[in-house]
Amino acid sequence: MPRGPRLDIPGALHHVMVRGIDRQNIFLSDADRNDLLYRLGEGVLRSGVRVYAWALMSNHFHVLLRSGSPGLSTTMRRLLTGYAVRFNRRHRRWGHLFQNRYKSILVEEDSYLLELVRYIHLNPVRAGAVNGLDDLDRYPWTGHSALVGVVNREWQDVDFILGQFGQIAGEARARYRQFVASGMEQGRREDLQGGGLVRSMGGWNKVEALRRGREQWAYDERVLGSSEFIEGVWKEAERVESTSRSRNAADVTACLENLLTSVAEKYGLKVTELSGGSRRQKVVEARGVVSYVAIRVGGLGPTRLGRLLRVSRQSVLRGVEIGEQVMIKNGWELKSFWL
Repeated sequence: MPRGPRLDIPGALHHVMVRGIDRQNIFLSDADRNDLLYRLGEGVLRSGVRVYAWALMSNHFHVLLRSGSPGLSTTMRRLLTGYAVRFNRRHRRWGHLFQNRYKSILVEEDSYLLELVRYIHLNPVRAGAVNGLDDLDRYPWTGHSALVGVVNREWQDVDFILGQFGQIAGEARARYRQFVASGMEQGRREDLQGGGLVRSMGGWNKVEALRRGREQWAYDERVLGSSEFIEGVWKEAERVESTSRSRNAADVTACLENLLTSVAEKYGLKVTELSGGSRRQKVVEARGVVSYVAIRVGGLGPTRLGRLLRVSRQSVLRGVEIGEQVMIKNGWELKSFWL
């Protein structure tokens, strides 16, 4: 059954999985991995995201997070666009880096929080990247090392997870580690891949049979949780969408107008000169600043921004690279442009 639109509810718990296009590697060096983590940390500071678990593999990564006020889509757009632009520049490549649609599963917290933390952090063990729990304790590319106290990552919400195991830090770490050790022999967990009732009943055919019976069951591939939880998610998603659609459109329009005005003034240009395909150096540079700020702070997608600026998507992405260099060179603050 095809997946519907993402359920993007601010404050909800999401298991996010991002894969490279055509299964290609998205991390070629430690510099790549550190860049992704830096951007993830920026998202925590900027958007109020809370990260509970994560694992970077060669051609994909997992993150278990609670989305902030902008919602999951905005957070992921900022993270993936910025990383892809820098990755392409660093490795002198062009084109898409990620699959067009990252996978996100909205999770019932009480039932699945700790199971997912363990499952995500054991990814390198299942893949053979580390040999055992002692190696995993020191492995830098999952959140497990922070939870056992080997490294310090201020942007990872260690206290919340350890708080599930006790109030004394040392005892909580020991209990958490024992919990992870008890799952070392687990393989791929289909029951943690989303679908609520679907996974536990054995597939869509079984669920369809139930659906035709006298007792109605709610199911959704985008959700990991009980029938009752799924129905509550649907209602909340409808409410959030109906109240935010008009507000977001008005807010983005106002912020983009302010951005265009501010950048035009800095370059001594008219606002109208920033739209269209002019190749004058001053205009290209100014449009790059607009692209960089609108995507990194405003969360606009490159396709949408391209339509607003009347340029191609690729022009916007090239502009992001130019704009980043200009912002760094001049010491300009991102948030001073997006009001």
